Amino acid sequence: MCGIFGAYSPDSFVAEEVYLGLAALQHRGQESAGVAWIDGGRRINSIKGMGLVHEALSQSVLAKTPAKAAIGHVRYSTAGASMLQNAQPICANYAKGPVAIAHNGNLTNFEELRATLENRGAIFQSTSDTEAILQLLAHQPRRSPFDALLRALAEVRGAYCLVVLLEEGLVAARDPWGFRPLALGKRGDNYYVASESCAFSLLGASFVRDIEPGEVVLINSDGVTSHTLPITSARKWFCSFEYVYFARPDSVLLGRSVYRARHEMGKRLAISEGVDADFVAAFPDSGTNAALGYAEQAGIPFEAAVVRNRYVGRTFIQPTQKVRELGVRIKLSPCPELFRDRASVLVDDSIVRGTTAGLVISMIRECRSRALHLRISSPPVRYPCFYGIDTPSSGDLAAAKYSLDDITRTVGADSLRYLSREDMINAIGLPPDSLCTACFDGNYLGDDGKCVTSKGACGGEIFD
Repeated sequence: MCGIFGAYSPDSFVAEEVYLGLAALQHRGQESAGVAWIDGGRRINSIKGMGLVHEALSQSVLAKTPAKAAIGHVRYSTAGASMLQNAQPICANYAKGPVAIAHNGNLTNFEELRATLENRGAIFQSTSDTEAILQLLAHQPRRSPFDALLRALAEVRGAYCLVVLLEEGLVAARDPWGFRPLALGKRGDNYYVASESCAFSLLGASFVRDIEPGEVVLINSDGVTSHTLPITSARKWFCSFEYVYFARPDSVLLGRSVYRARHEMGKRLAISEGVDADFVAAFPDSGTNAALGYAEQAGIPFEAAVVRNRYVGRTFIQPTQKVRELGVRIKLSPCPELFRDRASVLVDDSIVRGTTAGLVISMIRECRSRALHLRISSPPVRYPCFYGIDTPSSGDLAAAKYSLDDITRTVGADSLRYLSREDMINAIGLPPDSLCTACFDGNYLGDDGKCVTSKGACGGEIFD
């Protein structure tokens, strides 16, 4: 679920704007950040580093960088280890000129592509699947970079949204299935491309439209031109988990407000509930919107009863023995006076391994809570994702291993209830056959655009 951002201006420098766009997309990746641009000497340049945007990049340096087109990336690793070598954008200066690529998604045929390319003499510098696209492009010396990119994208399978920097201009591309979001924005004569529309408002830009599945957009001095990938899909397949957790609440995905979708998930979770509770609380921040919807529907007050330490980032949480002992207490803390001798409904977006839920509930029990009912605003996560989410194998997923009663007992709740798949889809408000729900129901998408249950989808041995 990485975040990508691109900017083009005919008459001003945009590297700092890319920095700001990445800051707005920080929730999509916290492991590394990078910005790339082409200099006056037709060479690609980049700044990359580990950690959050303000740690990895220098805003003051980028503010002085003379670049009329630039791309950026914040990384959440799904293919390739979390290290500087895999930080993006991935850049090269090859025979046809400079190129830089930033990618959100996961290529399901990466191992096959890598083996084929290595047999042709390609030398990979990283373990990231994104480099396969760069190598495919570079192995077409008779084509222009843009045409070579179109041909390269015909060879890859799986989920991808890309921003690519070529001498021909800024390129944005989305896979034929539309797994991941990608939006086009504009301010004056400047154009922007971002994983989510929330990144535009920071720059005073307006959302223009979504980049369509299977569309490749080229932005340069001629304006915006749209191209279609040489492969098509029988259906669209957008990730439902974007609405459940990934996207920022102030984003609009495929015309649907993320906030409204989550609020509706909470309301549907509360329908037909007869639970006795004094108030509703949330796991901040991912469960807050759904908790507000639940409280509204149930007619129970909402309390911000679990407090998040907003000054603790991932880079602060180091795996020392002391931190292992403290666990989630460093990040989350319940308000004892709100929970003491009271019954509550605690709402979160999902349960993956169940570790965080168990730790938070144990802290609430220490506050002498009278009763605690856990509500999850999505269906049980029972299957791994191969399209760009770092969910573990089914053997590590709580809902795949244990019954509802077992999970309830393990996390320490008095009761546990999930939102149904049907209610989640209805809350999102998009056609059911256009949403990927593979992590909930195991229905993956095959290369022919048809659902494939269990192993074998996307034609990849990665399912073995």
